[in-house]
Amino acid sequence: MDSESAMHNHEEPKMQKHRANGRLCRICGDEIGLRDNGDRFVACLECGFPVCRPCYEYERREGNQTCPQCNTCYKRHKGCPRVEGDDDDGVDMDDFEDEFQIKSPKMSPDNPRFDVNSENGERAQPWRPNGHILSSFAASVAGKDLDVEREMEGNMEWKNRVEKWKERQERKGLRNKDDGGNDEDNYEDDMLMAEARQPLWRKVPIPSSRINPYRIVIVLRLLILVFFFRFRITTPATDAYALWLTSVICEIWFALSWILDQFPKWFPITRETYLDRLSMRFEREGEPNRLAPVDVFVSTVDPLKEPPIITSNTVLSILSVDYPVEKVSCYVSDDGASMLTFDTMSETAEFARRWVPFCKKHSIEPRAPEFYFSQKIDYLKDKVQPSFVKERRAMKVEMSDGIEMVQREYEEFKVRINALVAKAQKKPEEGWVMQDGTPWPGNNTRDHPGMIQVYLGSAGALDVEGKELPRLVYVSREKRPGYQHHKKAGAMNALVRVSAVLTNAPFLLNLDCDHYINNSKAVREAMCFLMDPQLGKKLCYVQFPQRFDGIDRHDRYANRNVVFFDINMKGLDGIQGPVYVGTGCVFNRQALYGYDPPKSEKRPKMTCDCWPSWCCCCCCGGGSRRSKAKKGEKKGFLGLYRKKSKKTVAVNKKGYIKRRLDLEDIEEGLEGYEELEKSSLMSQKNFEKRFGQSPVFIASTLMDEGGMPKGINSAGLIKEAIHVISCGYEEKTEWGKEIGWIYGSVTEDILTGFKMHCRGWKSVYCIPERAAFKGSAPINLSDRLHQVLRWALGSVEIFLSRHCPLWYGYGGNLKWLERFAYTNTIVYPFTSIPLLAYCTIPAICLLTGKFIIPTIDNIASVWFLALFLSIIATGILELRWSGVAIQDWWRNEQFWVIGGVSAHLFAVFQGLLKVLGGVDTNFTVTAKAAEDSEFGELYLFKWTTLLIPPTTLIILNMVGVVAGVSDAINNGYGSWGPLFGKLFFSFWVIVHLYPFLKGLMGRQNRTPTIVVLWSILLASIFSLVWVRIDPFLPKQQGPVLKQCGVEC
Repeated sequence: MDSESAMHNHEEPKMQKHRANGRLCRICGDEIGLRDNGDRFVACLECGFPVCRPCYEYERREGNQTCPQCNTCYKRHKGCPRVEGDDDDGVDMDDFEDEFQIKSPKMSPDNPRFDVNSENGERAQPWRPNGHILSSFAASVAGKDLDVEREMEGNMEWKNRVEKWKERQERKGLRNKDDGGNDEDNYEDDMLMAEARQPLWRKVPIPSSRINPYRIVIVLRLLILVFFFRFRITTPATDAYALWLTSVICEIWFALSWILDQFPKWFPITRETYLDRLSMRFEREGEPNRLAPVDVFVSTVDPLKEPPIITSNTVLSILSVDYPVEKVSCYVSDDGASMLTFDTMSETAEFARRWVPFCKKHSIEPRAPEFYFSQKIDYLKDKVQPSFVKERRAMKVEMSDGIEMVQREYEEFKVRINALVAKAQKKPEEGWVMQDGTPWPGNNTRDHPGMIQVYLGSAGALDVEGKELPRLVYVSREKRPGYQHHKKAGAMNALVRVSAVLTNAPFLLNLDCDHYINNSKAVREAMCFLMDPQLGKKLCYVQFPQRFDGIDRHDRYANRNVVFFDINMKGLDGIQGPVYVGTGCVFNRQALYGYDPPKSEKRPKMTCDCWPSWCCCCCCGGGSRRSKAKKGEKKGFLGLYRKKSKKTVAVNKKGYIKRRLDLEDIEEGLEGYEELEKSSLMSQKNFEKRFGQSPVFIASTLMDEGGMPKGINSAGLIKEAIHVISCGYEEKTEWGKEIGWIYGSVTEDILTGFKMHCRGWKSVYCIPERAAFKGSAPINLSDRLHQVLRWALGSVEIFLSRHCPLWYGYGGNLKWLERFAYTNTIVYPFTSIPLLAYCTIPAICLLTGKFIIPTIDNIASVWFLALFLSIIATGILELRWSGVAIQDWWRNEQFWVIGGVSAHLFAVFQGLLKVLGGVDTNFTVTAKAAEDSEFGELYLFKWTTLLIPPTTLIILNMVGVVAGVSDAINNGYGSWGPLFGKLFFSFWVIVHLYPFLKGLMGRQNRTPTIVVLWSILLASIFSLVWVRIDPFLPKQQGPVLKQCGVEC
C-alpha cells in the first residue's frame, strides 16, 4: 500500500471501511459502475450498501432520500442534481452547475474554457468566449437563452446516459451492435424496462417532526414514573394500609404493561407499493405471465351460525379477483361436513360463471355481489363537463341491461340459497340424501370420511363468455371418534396438504368465511413484497389490516380495533413484522413447512484488505481458518460425510431437489451404508417423519417456486388428496408442532406467527389505499365479550405452555422488541385482576372515608400532575403520528376496561382450569350479522355471566358516590377537600364503563331484570360484609364496656 493511498484511507476511514463489496445493485440488479476517478460508486458512506447511481438518484428525487439498509440520509455526490434538503456545506463551487441542472458543452480546442482562481484561494467565475458570466443568481443571462441552453444540455445528457446504457447491455450480451437502427422504435420499451427494474415497494418512515416528540415524551414519562413510584412506596397510607398496598401493586403492574405495549411502537413505519412496476416486470406482452400462483383458503364450520350467503360472497370475490385465472385456486374447508355448505358451493360455482366475467368487464369494486349492489354510487359526482355526462349517459344505457340482468340473477341466486337454509333447519330422521339418492356422508359430523369436490377449474367449467375460471374446491376432512382434530388449526393444515397435492401454489391467502375481498388488487399488493428479489425470500407472510362492515357509527364496543391495527401493527412493522391475526394474510408456503429463512451472505471482513500484508495476526489467522475449512470439507467427502450432512442433504429420489434439513435424529445406525445411499435413506425417513407418508406431498414440499413435480400422475391426485386429510395422517409427524398452524391454543394465529418469527422470518404489514378485505364483526355486547373471551383464553393457554415468549426461542432470531410485543399479547389477560381491584378501590374509599394516598405536599403534587400530563401528551402525540381519530382511541380505552373486568377475568380462571385441571371449555361460533334491520343486533340482549362483574362495579361506584357526597354534607366544609380525589377515581371507573351501561339498557333503555337482581345482590352483600368487618376501624384495647341495662 503506497503512501498516497494510505493517506487517503486516513482522511476517509469511514468510506473505506464500509465500501460496497458487491458489483451489482441490490435494488435493480444492474452493475454499479465507476465514478469519474475510477473508484466504484458508493451511495451510502455509512454502511456501503451496494446501490447503482440511477437508483441512488431516483431514491433522492422520488423516495425518502435514505439508505435502504441503515436509513441514513443520502448525501449528495459530486455531479448529482440537488434535491430539497441538501446542505450547502462541503459542496465545491465547480459543481454548482449541477445544482441548477445545467451542464456546459464539451470544450473543444477552438472554444476553450478557463477556470480562474482568486488570490485568496476562492474560485472565481469561469470565463466564456461569448462574454457571458454565469453567476449563482444567473442575473446576466437572459431567460430565453438560458432555456435554450438548458434544453440543449439536457438532451446531450440524456443521449450520454442512453449510450452508456447501450454499452452495458452489449457487455451483458442483451443487445447487439447492429440494433442501432431501431433505437427510436425501442425507446419506449427501454423506458419501460428501466421502470420495471425499480423497486416494487418502498418504506415510508414517519416524519421525524411527528415521531421524535412522541419518543421524547415516552422517555420523560418513564422518568416521571420512577419518581412517582418512589413517592408512592416511601409514603404509605397508615390508616388504610391494605388499600394502599393493593393500589401500589396494581399501579406497578399497569406500568409494566404499559412498557410492554409502548416500546414495540418505537419504530413505526408505513409501506408503499407500485403495482404498475409489478405488471411491467412479470406481465410483459408477448411473454408468459410470470406472476406467482396463489391458493386461497376459506374456513367455515356451522352454516346455521355463519350464513351461507356470506360465505358465497366471499368465494365470489375470490374467484373474480384481478389476477390471472389460471393462477388462482379457492379451497373451502367445511369442518362441519354440512350438506348445506356443499349445495351452497354448487350454486355459487354456477352463479360465478355469470358474475366473474361481469366484474372483469366493468372493473367493479367490491366484487362481492351483496355489498356491490347495496352500495350507493353517484357516478356524476364532481363531473361537471357536459361531454362526460353525455358519454356516461350513453354508457349507462348500454350497461344498464347487463347490470340489471346480473342483479336479477343474483336475487334469484339468493332465493335459492335461502331455500337451502330453510330446508336445513329440520334434519330428517334418516339423514340427508344427495340428489342421486345416496346418503350424505357427513350425516354424522363426528364420524365421516374425507370429502373433496372440484367445482371449477376442470375441463369444460367455463364462464358464459367461454373463458376459463379459477379453480373452486370443496374440502371436508375425515373425522373419527377418538382422534384429536384441533379445530380450526387442524382444518387449515388439512387445506395446506390438499392444496399442495392439487395445485401447490407457493403462496397461500387465508380468509375467514365472512371476510370478502374488498380490493380486487389485494393479491397484487402482497406480491409486491413476496416477489421482491431481496425481501421476498425472507418473508413468512404479508398481513393486511382487518376492516369491517355493519358497525354502528359510534363503534360502541371498539369492534374496529383501530388502535391495534393502525398503531401497534405499524410499530411492529418497523421491528420484525406484525403478528398474524388469523385472517387477511398471504403466507409463504415454505415458511409454513417449518423451514428456516435463507441466510444472508455475510460480507467478507475488510481486515485483510485494509491492513498491511505483514499483519500476521489477521491475515494468517484468516488463512488458517480457510485452510481448516477446506480440510474439513475434504474429510467430510472421504469419511466424515455425516458431519456435513447435518445441514445439507442431496435427495436422490425421483422428483426431489436439494433442501436444507437437520438430520441429527436419524443419522444413528446408518454407518454401514454407502454415502449416497445413506444420504437418500436419511432424507426419505426424515421427510416422512416431518410431513407424513405421502410421496406426492413430500415431493411438492421440495418445489420452492411451487407447481407440481414432474412425473406425477394427475389422475390419482384426488385419491392422494383424500389420503392426506385422513385422521391418522398427522400421527407421529411434526404437523401442529413445527409445521403448519401450531396446535395448543384456541388462538392458533398468534402461536403460528410467533414460531415463524423465532426461526428468523420477517413479516410485512400492507395497508392499501382501498381496504384489501372487509368482514363482519359481532356488534352485540354479549357476542363481543365472548369473542374477546376466546382471544384472551388463547393467550392464557400460550402463557402456560412451552411456547410462552418469556422463556421460548432465546436461541433463535427473535428480536427483543418483537419479544416484548408477543409477551404483551399473552400477558394482557392477567391485567384483569389488578384492574378489577383498582376499579373497586374508589368505591371502598368512598364508603369507608379512607384514601390510598396520604396528604401530599407541593413537591409530591408536582409528580402527580406531571404523570397525568405525560399520559395525555403520549395519547395526543400517538394520535398525531398515526392519524387515528380521538373517538376511536377513546372507545379503545373504554373497552379495555370493560373487557378487562369481564372477559379477560373469566379467561384467566378458565385457562387455569383447562391447563392445570384438564377442564375444557367449548365456545360457540360468534353469530354474524345477517338481519335486514340496520344495527338490529346492537340492541339485542343475550344473557351471559360475563355481564355480572362490570354491572356490579357500576353499582358499587354509584353507591359510593352517593355515600361519599352524603358524608361530606353531614361533616361540613372541611371534608370536601379529601372527597374530590375519591370522586375523581370513581368517576373514572363509571365513565369507562358507560358504553357497557348503554348496552345493558338496550333500545328501550330497559335493563334485564336478571342483571339488576344479580348485581344489586352482590353489591349489597359486599357492602354489608365490608361494613360488618370494617378493617380500618381501630380495635379497642382493654376490657369491653357494655351497658348493664340497670338505671343507676
